[in-house]
Amino acid sequence: MQFLYFASVREAMGRDGEELQPPEHVTTIADAANWLAGQSEAHAAALENHGKLRFALDHVMTNKDASIANACELAIFPPVTGG
Repeated sequence: MQFLYFASVREAMGRDGEELQPPEHVTTIADAANWLAGQSEAHAAALENHGKLRFALDHVMTNKDASIANACELAIFPPVTGG
């Protein structure tokens, strides 16, 4: 699965993406975020408050309870503010 990181998430990770294969018990976006946070200190810092992050599965914005089954790409965005 391709993981893509944007804005402050990308900066904290030190990369714009990576390809990883989550274990079978990782079935939702929330599971994936928790699993990713355990991969390194940079992952943990970027995802420490994943409740505020936004997610897209295969280019479709969705919530953290969405299933990642059969998805090819998970994009992770920080909250967006505007003025």
